[in-house]
Amino acid sequence: MSRRHLPSLAGLQCFEAAARHLSFTRAADELSLTQSAVSKQVAQLESVLEHPLFRRIRRRLHLTPEGAVYLSEARKILAQVEMSTRYMQSYGGESDVLNVATLPTFGARWLIPRLNGFRFRYPRINLNISNRVEPFDLHQERIDVAFFFGHGAWPRAECIKLLDEEMIAVCSPEALQRVAIDQPLDVTQLVLLQSATRPEAWHDWFEAQQQYTEHSYHGPRFDTFYMALRAAQAGCGVALVPRFLAEEELQEGKLVMPWPFALKSRDAYYMAYPEHMAELYKVRSFIEWIRERATAMPEYAPQSA
Repeated sequence: MSRRHLPSLAGLQCFEAAARHLSFTRAADELSLTQSAVSKQVAQLESVLEHPLFRRIRRRLHLTPEGAVYLSEARKILAQVEMSTRYMQSYGGESDVLNVATLPTFGARWLIPRLNGFRFRYPRINLNISNRVEPFDLHQERIDVAFFFGHGAWPRAECIKLLDEEMIAVCSPEALQRVAIDQPLDVTQLVLLQSATRPEAWHDWFEAQQQYTEHSYHGPRFDTFYMALRAAQAGCGVALVPRFLAEEELQEGKLVMPWPFALKSRDAYYMAYPEHMAELYKVRSFIEWIRERATAMPEYAPQSA
């Protein structure tokens, strides 16, 4: 389909409003147009699509099956246009939006404590932080900076290593009182809490100690380390998590290690940003801020009374 035969934005807006109100008159009032203008835009859209979008039954407007399907797509298109427009409106000038993507528990436990004071040094930069678990494309998602766990490589991006990782087993003190742990396999007396993003974690933890068990993959599965930590703290079982994410609970005695072994991960945590954005003020400033605090701030600094 050539661009000349693509529907207009005005046509999509008229169709969406008419479908929402099931009335050309109300759609016209909302869009500050005449009823005939809305009707004409919808008719042109139907001509492009070669499908009727509405039908009248007893003087009332109803969506056709094709219209119901297209309504969902039209709303996605309009939402994307609005989001892109707002993004460009906030780009540069007096303020700038920095879109940051992070792993959920890493963001809550490591990143956010290191953002204190950023706004005062860089008042023009507004942070927009979102959680991401599944892989994504920095460019398509318009992400300026991403924090991830991996080998340190991201297509068309610069990567900065932040910290290594050690995986440790943790459970509540009460859970540990109910069992005797004299060797690694004794940990299986507790329910093994699984992480959806690290399905091989327990297997690797046992294997590194020359231990093998059929229970490595058995147990409740959680999307985030935070959920696994909370489950362990609630006494639901034993979780295998990065040490730095559990440091607060360990120091406060809310969690304990049933067995002292720590498995050093082959991968590490990195900060990535698109190559072509390296010199942008907002990106350069944020990277500088995080690098300053990556090593200066301890993983857990208890608050004074």
